[in-house]
Amino acid sequence: MSTGPAVSDLVSDRESPWSAPARGSEAVSGRDADHRLRAATARRFVRPSLVLVVFLLCALTLILAYANKARCAGGEFYGDGRSTAFDVVKDSDVCYSDIQFLWLGREIDQHVFPYIHGGITAAGELTGGAVEYPVLSGLLIWLGAIGAGNDAEFLAHSAWLLAPFGLLTAVLLALLAGRAALLWAAGPPLVLYGFHNWDLPVVCTVVAAVYVMTLTRYSIRIRGVLAAILLGVGFCLKLYPGLFLVPLLIYVLIGEGPVRPRDVKGALLAGAAAVGTVVAVNLPFVLFGYEGWRASFTFQQLRTADITTNSVWYWGLRPLFDADSAGERSFQDLVSFASPVLMLAAFALALWLGWKRCAETGSYPWIGVSGALLCAFMALHKVHSPQYTLWLIPFLVLLAVPWPVVGAYLVADLAIGVGVFRYFHALATGHGVEISESIVQFGVWGRAILLGILFFLFLRARLRGVRPEPPAVPSYAPGALVAV
Repeated sequence: MSTGPAVSDLVSDRESPWSAPARGSEAVSGRDADHRLRAATARRFVRPSLVLVVFLLCALTLILAYANKARCAGGEFYGDGRSTAFDVVKDSDVCYSDIQFLWLGREIDQHVFPYIHGGITAAGELTGGAVEYPVLSGLLIWLGAIGAGNDAEFLAHSAWLLAPFGLLTAVLLALLAGRAALLWAAGPPLVLYGFHNWDLPVVCTVVAAVYVMTLTRYSIRIRGVLAAILLGVGFCLKLYPGLFLVPLLIYVLIGEGPVRPRDVKGALLAGAAAVGTVVAVNLPFVLFGYEGWRASFTFQQLRTADITTNSVWYWGLRPLFDADSAGERSFQDLVSFASPVLMLAAFALALWLGWKRCAETGSYPWIGVSGALLCAFMALHKVHSPQYTLWLIPFLVLLAVPWPVVGAYLVADLAIGVGVFRYFHALATGHGVEISESIVQFGVWGRAILLGILFFLFLRARLRGVRPEPPAVPSYAPGALVAV
């Protein structure tokens, strides 16, 4: 009795465990072949209609996201192009966005090309077109300001510029994870943060890197190089995709298939591709405007853990120090030391647990390790801006963590995404401060606890859409692979 297509019809020795089948492939045997057969079968039947639905829902969500932020813009304007409504309703109506806010203060309104003539003052103020983001984000900011004469037009232009990246992310996630992509396309985070900052392009580069590694048919070496280039581009938009390069390189090094010599050359090529991309993008700015380029990094280094950063450091440790300037200095010194040390320790733990997981399954879980690295960064960094949730959502889509955990995280995130601005409004008016602060505290600590849970769940989660495999004893461990 036939049970379906032969393994040789669906998989090949050169494919990813989660890639689509290639034609003319040779038969493989054992647990590796079974795993790839399951994956290929699961990936074959993503209906075009589902992709279209996800695309259309994402478009509608992005329209709602823009309408939400646009409530702070328009109407009458001051002489500098600032909407008169912005400072009045940005907190009470929860329509604040960094895009509209940064129309002033970075010479964006004057259409100064970023970084080239910029710098940073001793007081930490950016000048001459310098902005606090890596250079590709700076270019997007400059492009969004072209033709804009006020903050409302800047917000609208930026939305048109960013929206295609959100839509492409939705399509890629639908191809990768099926219906789970609706969490990105129609979830509350995209409404709250889609146009809060310039995060949609960087999220798109990360998802595209996963797509290249899992659903394209090139050799693992070529896929690794392409994915590394995409992560390099992401690093030039926001820095966090650089975290994912190490697990990617380990995955390329270990390789795929039943016979897998370590591909040192492939890992080195992928690493060189990422570094080369970052150098190529940044070098012109370094050569022609080093002070402005360096200012973006200096600004982030000087940033303190304060009431605007939504971090466990401020809410957990700041009350333990005196309220005077000496207490503030002691608190900031502790955070500046403890935050990077704990992050590095958590990064090392994630990489090691990923290696242990590889010994059990035969495949290094680079996507799960990347998600764990991001959880550690978000939980332990001194700044935890609300829109960072957009960085996490693709991992919640791609990795099969329990939906109740996902729902709990969205609730905690909503408490921050809405509650923190209502809290600022309460502080300004003196009404409802205690209730608002309680909501913020719930969001901060709920989010931190759930990030800790997700750290470990990601490391053991399978990809959504891939059926779980029966337990099996691996025939080799990573340390036993043949070196070439």
